[in-house]
Amino acid sequence: MTTPGRRPDRSFDPYDQPPFDAGRASSPAPGARPSGSADPAWTAPAWRSPTRPQSSPAPERAVAVPPLWQAPAKRRRGVAGTVVLVLLFVFLAGAAVAVGMLLVSRIGATAFLVCWVLALVPLSIVLFAVRWLDRWEPEPFVTKAFAFLWGAAGSIAVTITIGEPVRRYLQATTDPTTSQVLGSVLQAPVVEEFAKGLGVLLLVLLRRRHVDGPVDGVVYAMLVAAGFAFTENILYFGSTLAQAGVIDGSLAAIFIGRGLLSPFAHTMFTSCVGFALGWASRRRGTARILLAFVLGLVPAVALHALWNGGATLAGSFIGFYVMIEVPLFVLGIVGLVLLGRGEVRLTRARLGDYVTAGWFTPAEVQMLATRAGRRQALAWAGSRGVRAPMKRFVRDATALAFTRQRIIAGVDRGGQQEEELRLLHAVTAARSEVLTSAR
Repeated sequence: MTTPGRRPDRSFDPYDQPPFDAGRASSPAPGARPSGSADPAWTAPAWRSPTRPQSSPAPERAVAVPPLWQAPAKRRRGVAGTVVLVLLFVFLAGAAVAVGMLLVSRIGATAFLVCWVLALVPLSIVLFAVRWLDRWEPEPFVTKAFAFLWGAAGSIAVTITIGEPVRRYLQATTDPTTSQVLGSVLQAPVVEEFAKGLGVLLLVLLRRRHVDGPVDGVVYAMLVAAGFAFTENILYFGSTLAQAGVIDGSLAAIFIGRGLLSPFAHTMFTSCVGFALGWASRRRGTARILLAFVLGLVPAVALHALWNGGATLAGSFIGFYVMIEVPLFVLGIVGLVLLGRGEVRLTRARLGDYVTAGWFTPAEVQMLATRAGRRQALAWAGSRGVRAPMKRFVRDATALAFTRQRIIAGVDRGGQQEEELRLLHAVTAARSEVLTSAR
């Protein structure tokens, strides 16, 4: 803010730029005339009259659904889903203890501790990637913790429960070579991807309001896969160490191959399921979710089978890795970048819906819907001692954009409209604190 007689600094100050002024410290009442509006014919936001003609309508800005203050609805709190999620956490705690005991019994306590530390390396690499992908609209810690625990313990329990009978059946009905090949390129990919994908499916069904699209689905899928790979790496590293009896070149080789060259193998497979479920979460109906789960399993299983059998078919792991896996990995990175840009565009479009009603100004939308604008706003707020409320303003405004998208898509419209109003008030409070507390 500038003071009369004081030379303004040249740092970024979003509230020193028109149309930001002290009047923005509190948002207008719902349906009030937007600040700066000089149109005498203006009476209400466009969405109050869905049939009102609009000039040059943009496809992403079609907002025929009124906000909560226009059409109040009773919120459905989803108590049953919360109870189921708590019970699943109890199951995962028991599964984690059981899996830990199983690993210790197979490889020994010393090998378990050593390999647990080694497995943290690829896990850290994947978690860093998840944090990068999840930075625009971060997911709640509880749901992310569930995803990781499901991968590390729940999916292992499901894999053992389903996979062991299938493995014994293959051994009993085929010769050893055929059994080994089928187990590697068919049984393991199908069972493991189903077990991992089941965790993402449960999150979408139980906490659908936290899955806003493909990016969120991929984030949860990567966390599930990271947990699964963490446990599997402990087993692989430990088995190698137990056979050798000492830390030697064999352990270094498998650590380099699994921990450094292919930490994203499982995440790449399971992300196919996450993408499909995230896409379906923007549509109404549980049937679409279940169909997306099945469709997502197809490429996940195919990529997993290719990974397990590709080195044998190619005759060389390095050749297969360079010719097949590296291009697929690069393609996956490009896809994630494009998905991230889609989130940015959605934020801009949905926040723009509130400009007409006076909840935001165009300059605020520009600030909130660009990475550069957010960085500059947070830097400005940090220099004035209001970084915390500015972070809340950005966070709640982003959540508001995705909430609005769910309302338009018809996903839990009653509950989401109440959430919309809560977020509007939260954004208003954060903006007011920034304006009144900035030094």
